[in-house]
Amino acid sequence: MKLQGKIAVVTGGAKGIGMEICKAFAAEGATVIAADMGEMTYQCENVHYAKLNVADAEGCKAFFDQTIAQFGKIDILVNNAGITKDAMTRKMTDEQWDAVINVNLKGVFNLTRHIGPQMETNNGGSIINISSVVGVFGNIGQANYAASKAGIIGLTMTWAKEFARKGAPVRVNAIAPGYVMTDILKTVPEELLQSFAKMTMLGRLGQPEEIAKVALFLASDDASYITGQTINVNGGMRL
Repeated sequence: MKLQGKIAVVTGGAKGIGMEICKAFAAEGATVIAADMGEMTYQCENVHYAKLNVADAEGCKAFFDQTIAQFGKIDILVNNAGITKDAMTRKMTDEQWDAVINVNLKGVFNLTRHIGPQMETNNGGSIINISSVVGVFGNIGQANYAASKAGIIGLTMTWAKEFARKGAPVRVNAIAPGYVMTDILKTVPEELLQSFAKMTMLGRLGQPEEIAKVALFLASDDASYITGQTINVNGGMRL
């Protein structure tokens, strides 16, 4: 029970990678709040649902206040919520750009600006930001998504310094997944999935549970001396 007694918030926790992270944390003793715009697609003991739009700054502050009032603290934050609105740069609209940046990047800031300082006050915590292989290597037709996920890596390194500067052991790390078999990829033609798999040294796509295991490690005391890092979980992808 590596997370016994811990309170964890996972954005985008209603399905996909976020769902598996919630389940993994709950199985190790944490009380988990799955914060998401969509409804829960599963039931799991010790996982509680909260409707939240991370792009709404006032809503994030209200969610933070309510969570602290109910549970007294937040020990773990996983910034996982994200969207895509792909287009080539010459065709990308302001709406497509703004929507992705507001959710994927500003949404991470909106919650962490409250939870990070609270962790400082409580003398410890773990923040895990979900980036992407696209934030490391870039990708054609995803300028907005790549920028948001690269920005998350910059925030991770900044917050690792900022929230620990007074001596509190607040750790901030990022995970950069490769192509993972979530519901989005299940709609992709099989031949394209096979081409994605061939880009990896392991010759296959990832599973959401494999990302969750890395998040569990970073959330636990097993990673007590790891901060400011981006862990690439992509099967050895070569873009």
